[in-house]
Amino acid sequence: MSLTSFNIAVLPGDGIGPEIVPPCLELLAVATERVGGFTLEFEILPAGAACYRDSGDSFPAASREKTKTADAILLAAMGLPDVRYPDGTEISPQIELRFDLGLYAGVRPVRSLPGVPTPLADPRASQLDFVIIRESIEGLFASHGKGTVENDQVAKETLVITREVSEKLFDFSYRLAERRIQQGRGGKLTCVDKANVFSAFAFFRKIFDERAEFFPDVETDHAYIDATALNMARNPWNFDVLVTENMFGDILSDLGAALIGGMGMAPSADIGDHHAVFQPCHGSAPDIAGQGTANPTAMFLSAAMMLDWLGQRHSDENCSRAADLITRAVDAAFAAGGLVPCELGGDAGTQDVFRTVLNQLGTLEI
Repeated sequence: MSLTSFNIAVLPGDGIGPEIVPPCLELLAVATERVGGFTLEFEILPAGAACYRDSGDSFPAASREKTKTADAILLAAMGLPDVRYPDGTEISPQIELRFDLGLYAGVRPVRSLPGVPTPLADPRASQLDFVIIRESIEGLFASHGKGTVENDQVAKETLVITREVSEKLFDFSYRLAERRIQQGRGGKLTCVDKANVFSAFAFFRKIFDERAEFFPDVETDHAYIDATALNMARNPWNFDVLVTENMFGDILSDLGAALIGGMGMAPSADIGDHHAVFQPCHGSAPDIAGQGTANPTAMFLSAAMMLDWLGQRHSDENCSRAADLITRAVDAAFAAGGLVPCELGGDAGTQDVFRTVLNQLGTLEI
């Protein structure tokens, strides 16, 4: 009987990206071998700011086409501060991918890791477990590359909310809340907007309420973006699943990352109807590139999210088990104590974190 094989497009990108990808792929290979029943085939693809600097093309056509046929896409980090397009904007193929592949649901888990300090003194902050769903292809980002500056006097960007994308976004969010109910992890879905000021957000909230009738088991709530930012700092343990517009989600997800130890601990996914990209929330961090100090934890957890998505999409229990194995290995590595990444003031570099997680992965029961 032949094993199921999944083709993974890998985009290491820039800065620390090429440093955190190899240990992540090795961790995936070991987890896959331990669980069995499926294989992963990795294809490394060029894209990003360094690619643009060296070739004049930030996202070569061959790389772009291969992402469209891959079973999943694993992306590390892209962008360099000193490499820009002629108009001064950032090199960001990761944003292009969202539009190319219709990746409307940006999934940003906010989950405390055992033993990792948080900036909040309340002991409940060590048990955070909620998810921000960021709409990823419209909202204010619909104006990406289309903004105008008139006579050096007026600059304009346009926010767009559509029924088609919003319905898919909300259905995705309701289904995620349903899954969390089944897992015993909550199930309350909150729509975050600014419906009291902008008609576009009143429309956004209206569609959210309309879709609620199809998911009667999910408790719903509404919150304004400013109040949500306040409460994420004051009592984030009260949240479960939050769904919001693109720019709001961009900001809230960084705040969420701060609550769990920083960007190096924060994984993410951008998911559409047929494709998905998995990447750490952090950037390319060129200031520490080549020093061996980059924290690969978010990369590992993003890879676990990828396996979980493949397991759900293809009804493959082995993928789901491998995802759980990596997540538990990361948790065990930090729970054991003594593992403090450089970004948190410790001396554990990329290989230290990798070896500790790998050792835990080898000892855990499947």
